[in-house]
Amino acid sequence: MPKLKTKKGVAKRLRLTKKGKIKYSTCGKSHLLSGKTSKRLRHLRRPKIVEGKKDVKYIKRMLPYG
Repeated sequence: MPKLKTKKGVAKRLRLTKKGKIKYSTCGKSHLLSGKTSKRLRHLRRPKIVEGKKDVKYIKRMLPYG
């Protein structure tokens, strides 16, 4: 059986946690930050977890070796 290929675009944006959840950082943190409130920037700082069983299923298929 050949090795499975990882989708590199997904690998750059998403990480798997030890418990198998999918973690990602939000967009909107690179420029034009002066127009955003401090509360908004504070919430953008935290990594998010992917919700939804179907999304998790497809992403895990794209990241075969986690």
